[in-house]
Amino acid sequence: MSIVVIGTSFVDIKGFPEDTYIPTGRNVGRVEYIHGGVARNVVEDIANVELRPTYLSIVDESPMGQDVLTKLKKHKVNCDYVLTRPDGLGLWLAVFDNDGDVAGSISKRPNAYPLVGLLEQRGDEIFADADSVVLQVDLHKDIVKKVFDLAEKYHTKLFALVSNMSIAAERRDFLQKFDCFICNQLEAGMLFLDDYEGKDAAEMEEILADKVARANIPAMVVTMGGKGAVYADREGSHGFCPARNVTVKDTTGAGDAFCAGVSIGLTYGKTLGEAVEIGTLLAASVITSSENVCPRFQPAELGLDVQIED
Repeated sequence: MSIVVIGTSFVDIKGFPEDTYIPTGRNVGRVEYIHGGVARNVVEDIANVELRPTYLSIVDESPMGQDVLTKLKKHKVNCDYVLTRPDGLGLWLAVFDNDGDVAGSISKRPNAYPLVGLLEQRGDEIFADADSVVLQVDLHKDIVKKVFDLAEKYHTKLFALVSNMSIAAERRDFLQKFDCFICNQLEAGMLFLDDYEGKDAAEMEEILADKVARANIPAMVVTMGGKGAVYADREGSHGFCPARNVTVKDTTGAGDAFCAGVSIGLTYGKTLGEAVEIGTLLAASVITSSENVCPRFQPAELGLDVQIED
């Protein structure tokens, strides 16, 4: 089986305080440069489960951009469809507080439009071999529409991941074309124009089941941080998966690992509930370190009967 991930690549510049974080003061600490971006994180998470995903993205010619490409290739990601273009790499600058949460950030988005030409020229060969595609839904509309056309042509499963929910929320009709849409509780509130802060898992599960059916979304998963995750499909099935009890060091990338896990599970024949359990495991493995991606897992650890390719 083959999973294709389509989206942008970033380098994250992350600052961690050594002492109590003071928002308006100068904080002594350490600064780390880490490869990031939701799509880039997802494709590396998938590769770290010893699967062999294909990546469609863009980097630039800088040493940082080429280092992103080199690392992915070492993890056995197929990077044949990663373009190198000026302004092709995004940057995310973030400062974390003592609880490992983001205290402030600035993001420079890359130009992903050249992916339209790539899909027009080579989309058929990419989708003909793909069992599923994980798409960053807030990319340029022309990119998203081209992916929809190819997925329909080749009957490819489509899973949505979000980088900018403000853009994704403007495309509500697009969500009906995805086999599963994954977001967090705050993003779900933006999508459904409501405030879900303070809702417990049981309340959120019932809300999601109703909203998914009314909006005709095939399936949706909402993460709730330490409260776990709820899921529902438009056929009326819904449920809840508790979070793993682990020590939090850095929450960056946890949602991406969760998305990777759910996408892996659904691609390899798991039920939605089983796929959410895989996502929960991968997310827990990320928040216990300062890395943006999960460590290496064997497919059997996730309940997958997969022959590992060399």
